[in-house]
Amino acid sequence: MALIVLSLFLLLFTFQLPFRSSGQSSSMESVPDLQHTMYASIEGYPCVRLLNLSGNIGCSSKFALAFSVPMNFPCFVVSELLDPGRDKVVAPIVRFGNVDKIAEPSAVLVSVEDFPTLFTRISDDSRFASKVSGVLVEPSTDLQNKINGFSPDQKFPQGQFAPYHNTGYEWNPIGSGVMWKSYNFPVFLLTESGSKTLQEFVTKNEDKKKAYTSNVAEFDLVMQTVKSGTLDSESCLKEETCLPLGGYSVWSSLPPINTSSLQQSKPILMAVASMDSASFFRDKSLGADSPISGLIALLAAVDALSHLDGLDDLSKQKCTSSPVTGNLRWLSSQLVFAVFTGEAWGYLGSRRFLVELDLHSDAVHGLNRGLIEKVIEIGSVGKGLSGGVNNFFAHTEGDSSASNQTMAALKRAQESLLSENIKIASASSSNPGIPPSSLMSFLEKNPAISGVVLEDFDSVFVNKFYHSHLDDLSNVNSSAVVAAASLVARTLYILASKNEDVHDSTLSTINVNVSLVEQLMGCLLDCDPGLSCELVKKYISPMSTCPSHYVGVILDEPSSTPYTGYINDVPRFIWNFLADRTSIPRETNSSGCQHGCNDRDEVCIKAETDGKGVCVLSTTRYVPAYSTRLKFESGVWNVLPPNSSEKMGVVDPVWTESNWNSIGMRVYTVQNAAYDRLVLFGGITLTIISYLAIATARTLFSKAMKRD
Repeated sequence: MALIVLSLFLLLFTFQLPFRSSGQSSSMESVPDLQHTMYASIEGYPCVRLLNLSGNIGCSSKFALAFSVPMNFPCFVVSELLDPGRDKVVAPIVRFGNVDKIAEPSAVLVSVEDFPTLFTRISDDSRFASKVSGVLVEPSTDLQNKINGFSPDQKFPQGQFAPYHNTGYEWNPIGSGVMWKSYNFPVFLLTESGSKTLQEFVTKNEDKKKAYTSNVAEFDLVMQTVKSGTLDSESCLKEETCLPLGGYSVWSSLPPINTSSLQQSKPILMAVASMDSASFFRDKSLGADSPISGLIALLAAVDALSHLDGLDDLSKQKCTSSPVTGNLRWLSSQLVFAVFTGEAWGYLGSRRFLVELDLHSDAVHGLNRGLIEKVIEIGSVGKGLSGGVNNFFAHTEGDSSASNQTMAALKRAQESLLSENIKIASASSSNPGIPPSSLMSFLEKNPAISGVVLEDFDSVFVNKFYHSHLDDLSNVNSSAVVAAASLVARTLYILASKNEDVHDSTLSTINVNVSLVEQLMGCLLDCDPGLSCELVKKYISPMSTCPSHYVGVILDEPSSTPYTGYINDVPRFIWNFLADRTSIPRETNSSGCQHGCNDRDEVCIKAETDGKGVCVLSTTRYVPAYSTRLKFESGVWNVLPPNSSEKMGVVDPVWTESNWNSIGMRVYTVQNAAYDRLVLFGGITLTIISYLAIATARTLFSKAMKRD
């Protein structure tokens, strides 16, 4: 009797166990096959933990939670940060539309459209926030036309660095500030493929879903700063559980500077742009309009100026005192181009660049800060097109006569383009000052310096997705970038000229390569072709295909000649591109530069592509970009006390990023706890029944034997 009951019970549960299709089961031949059958990896972009001197922002699971799982909810598991792979945190996934029904900690599956609403509620309702144990964000196509905008940054981004007092001004009125808060739960933006995989998995399992099974997702998100309890930059740097945000900026001169000359008397005319952006999700920081459109415009302007006749002769004169001919012989100023990184995190690149100038370091050899006369910054220019007209605004600061001269040059450049579709105007006088820009760093060092920031907006950002992952290729217009590059190239020519009256015939020879702009946009703002495009691969061997303009961390001791393996793809490409475009080739360069270049004023370009490279005469340098409050000593980063004479240093947050081992996510099907308890109680009941049945059978058997 007992054996019959036991057999029936086991048979019942055997048929109830969840399996994939029989075809899949029969094809399994190894443990990896079994894992592939059981688990589905989900691709996504994580929000990670960042720290500063006063605390931290970003995302991380902080506490191990234990709670029951409702029978009818799919679930996901989040790795307990203190011990990866153990003590999983399980929570049901609830769609955003059902969040009001949350009775216990849950993971919210939300669309990008509803993402701002969800995080506003999390910020405003602490009781609701305590029930959110994770967020999964579904991607959406053509979203720019569906919502009014989304910016997770502040209404005055980095207002503490402004050279004026009205820091309550709203340059970014749509800014919510959610990226500057700390969240004790993981947040992932799913990729298109990740979202598809998740939907297929859930749909497939819903078709054969049993009452006792749940779909779960497992997150591996181990933040070392949480593990060690180092919750600010100073403590985590001391314990080596984090690294400083930073990288390498690039600067170059046209024509190359003769660094062997003791007399560098020409005033410097600088054109600058930024190469880094930010967003809520670390690796989804494209920044198409803000600031990469300005970077592309600057690179295109450099390319246009590099084709001027006479560059070869001018450089030879600087080195050999030979006669000069051609269009560049009249230059009264030294053109210097700088592309800074880390600007989204406290203007790390521009501030460090100016410190290196004060230190006369090798990274800025050949430059003199006292000779910097004018600074023109190309900011956000990708949305200048409106009603068929490209409108740009010049935000000026500093010496009024020099600023007026720059404004006049911009107007002159506009007129020379002979197009009614390009307009330049001075920004409104009611603005409190210049918008957030690298120029703020220059003004802090020298308030009298003349500076102009070229933007596609007047009083408020026209970019409705500032510092959002939605500021992508679809958010900018190539014709606006071409127009901005044309204005900048001709303006620089006019300002650097000895002749006050530059002829239209001369300016007409300065033309921006439209196809180059389109190439750069495809390379730097999209995954197809992305960094695997021919232009980038002409100079470097990229480590990834999809571009991301997050600043990253500085991995080793800062150097003017860093190990290229520690430099991100984009800075390496920019360095090679600028070195090439501003260079003079050697008369004999067929041997390559495997053993270095002979002249100290030469650099080796394209070395990554063929292992040989080419030596060219160019003044192009890497400059470390990291907080001016940090110093690298004996292999350790130390925080320096603030210098009261340096306003920006006093308010510098000193941003760092937590270390981690790995980040990932996968989904699979499990039995829920209620079913496990049912099996347990069923087993106990069966054991008791079996025991009683056996005992009764023995008693009956004994009585029967005695009768016999």
